[in-house]
Amino acid sequence: MMEMHAYRCTECGELHHPRHLVCRTCGNTEFTEEQLEGKATVLTWTKVYNLPEGYMKPYLCFAIVRFEETGLIVSVQIDDEKPFIGEEATSAVGVVKEGVGKDYYGFIVEPSAV
Repeated sequence: MMEMHAYRCTECGELHHPRHLVCRTCGNTEFTEEQLEGKATVLTWTKVYNLPEGYMKPYLCFAIVRFEETGLIVSVQIDDEKPFIGEEATSAVGVVKEGVGKDYYGFIVEPSAV
């Protein structure tokens, strides 16, 4: 099963995503891995139209979200045609790239069920 992870500094407790080689707060190089999941709030979003060769969609939506449980802010693909600021979303595993004969899966957020 795929999981999305954040990395907590063993010295000061700062949470990082993606993984850093050095803690941006204290300079420590040791981290523990924590599963990053649950509800998030969309802070901002954008559509990217100029995709590299091999993408089957005309655009992808990306969002900056804040995870409720940890307060961590991350950039992630969002599976929503019309996201909005303040929208509640949930972390998931979904198709991040549609391929010919093969789809590629990764971490996304989806709109929370109303």
